[in-house]
Amino acid sequence: MKRVMGCHLEIEVIDPTEVELQVAVSGAWDDGQVVESLRCTLDGRAVDVREVRDPAGARIHVLDAGPGRLVVDYDAEVTGRARPATGTAHERSLYLRPSRYAEADKFFGFAATEFADVVEEHGDDAAVLLPYVAAWVGSRLDYVPGASGPTDSAKDTLLAGAGVCRDYSHLTVALLRALGVPARLAAVYAPGCDPMDFHAVAEALVGDTWHVADATCLAPRSSLVRIATGRDAADTAFCDNHGGGIQLHVSQVHAIVDGPLPGDDLAELVAIT
Repeated sequence: MKRVMGCHLEIEVIDPTEVELQVAVSGAWDDGQVVESLRCTLDGRAVDVREVRDPAGARIHVLDAGPGRLVVDYDAEVTGRARPATGTAHERSLYLRPSRYAEADKFFGFAATEFADVVEEHGDDAAVLLPYVAAWVGSRLDYVPGASGPTDSAKDTLLAGAGVCRDYSHLTVALLRALGVPARLAAVYAPGCDPMDFHAVAEALVGDTWHVADATCLAPRSSLVRIATGRDAADTAFCDNHGGGIQLHVSQVHAIVDGPLPGDDLAELVAIT
């Protein structure tokens, strides 16, 4: 499978700041599988960019920008598939803990009651709980752009009954952790996603491999391309800054496959590859 993806960002830098971008595909690919380009200009002049990699493979591109119009263009072509992500002992511990937007400790009682029947039958079997919880979240929420804010957490989403992909994923992750299943959020390019944007999905550790669930069902899971992975959206934001001030004016994302989109059997376990 060949997948083509990328983004165009236009950012107003109000005061001098350090900008962090997470828009490049993750580093989990063999040599020759990815052809890509990243261009950053400030008022038309090229800006030096340095790359930082996190242990999970995300590639954070850091740049220093003074006031002006920062334009970011990223394009990539991916051929074949990456290796499925495997879990470490540290990740198994880390991704059971509550986090800022997936506060699992607030869901222990709720999850134990809501999923009592499936837990009684299957225990903490992640292979069963991952699709079951994702389907539950998909049935309880309405996908409504603008229904949530950037600081809304899983608890806020459950109470509101609506949100976008990050909200669906936060709630899925929080519930899985509350049920004893290590879970995390992945930022991805998602061919077939409508509306097209940076996409967020949930992953759970099944055995030694991370498998993906998308409660929105907006894109086939086998077409996804990983960008970044973390506890929640605080770790995977496509743009962040430290000091100064920025304002995002334009965000355009594209992601397609070469040929027809694959099907997606939601009962099957799928890894992001």
